[in-house]
Amino acid sequence: MAGVSIAVKGKDGREKALASGQDQAILVFKGEYEAGDEIVLRTDPSHLHYVVRIDDAMDESLVYITKEEVTYAIPFDEKKVSFNPKVFTGNRHYMTIRKAAPFEWNNYRNLAKNVMDQHGDTGCFPHACANVETRGEAVFAARNAIDGILASESHGEWPYESWGINSQDDAELTLDFGRPVDFDRLVLYTRSDFPHDNWWVRATFTFSDQTSEVVEMKKSSEPHVFSIERKQITWVKLSNLIKSDAPSPFPALTQIEVYGKEAE
Repeated sequence: MAGVSIAVKGKDGREKALASGQDQAILVFKGEYEAGDEIVLRTDPSHLHYVVRIDDAMDESLVYITKEEVTYAIPFDEKKVSFNPKVFTGNRHYMTIRKAAPFEWNNYRNLAKNVMDQHGDTGCFPHACANVETRGEAVFAARNAIDGILASESHGEWPYESWGINSQDDAELTLDFGRPVDFDRLVLYTRSDFPHDNWWVRATFTFSDQTSEVVEMKKSSEPHVFSIERKQITWVKLSNLIKSDAPSPFPALTQIEVYGKEAE
């Protein structure tokens, strides 16, 4: 029978808690998370929009799910420092999943935000990936650029996580929507921990329709807003990042936002 479910499973595959329903599931897990634990979301049908709260200390995510099963690995140790320190702690946890209503997914909004993004092909969109993340550290992962956190005037642990490029000239970040979307505005929050940070003066957006736009930026803690209209786009790539001639080798991206609607 079609429906949704949310479960907590241990590293041995043992199911610790489960909730299911036709259009919505609400799970309270009583217990402390252990290394190797996972939250498993099941959706039937897939290729639809769902609203997921993976932890009570995180925002809900309006996501497009393309797989019947999505697995979310509970972060520990170094992998957790890019998250609010309150998440996944204690011995009582509240999670929800439900089908999104048309008024939620079929409106003008930030199409890039996904607070529960992870590495790899999870089947949960939007999804950010990059060809470099500084030292492979969680606080510099690509997912940080779509987690909705805008604090940019420092670097490192939450709420100052960012996408770090390890001073690599050919760094690029790809934002995959998982389906076609239409948009008319892109926003970049570049990290502004001056004088530690450098900044980009030029970058290129490339789109899935093989068009591109070169944009100019300046030293600022304010968002860089670009009026760029595209339709039927499945991904956006940010590349050709040209930094200023300031002495710092450390430009970084705090957040990318893409404003639009589902493709007509």
